[in-house]
Amino acid sequence: MPENSDPTGRTPETHVIDYRAAEQLLAARDPRGAVKLLDGVIAAHPENTAARLLRARAFFAAAQLRPAELEFSIVLEREPDNAFAHFALARTYERQARPEEAKRHFRLAAALDPNPQYLKAARFDS
Repeated sequence: MPENSDPTGRTPETHVIDYRAAEQLLAARDPRGAVKLLDGVIAAHPENTAARLLRARAFFAAAQLRPAELEFSIVLEREPDNAFAHFALARTYERQARPEEAKRHFRLAAALDPNPQYLKAARFDS
């Protein structure tokens, strides 16, 4: 087996290619295809937060809300100041009819980043 490869024979370079292809698939509204590519990337690089965030977004887009919740939570364990991850986790909770959990993460997102979309979702006035 070549050095710097995972057990499947994939190299770090092919993982980068898979990650970029997954971005394109998600943009082209093929979230399941993106998840499939990212599974291999994350298996080889479980510490890669960017890949986990992209996979969380793909799970969300595919309406696989429990896996999306898990991935967003892992991202937030590693990056508690990631406003986008808080916002996306809140949207995930919102789609699962868990409004109190959603509200908490909408407010954390808005506190971390005054993005107008985050501020509107946080509903500080109510």
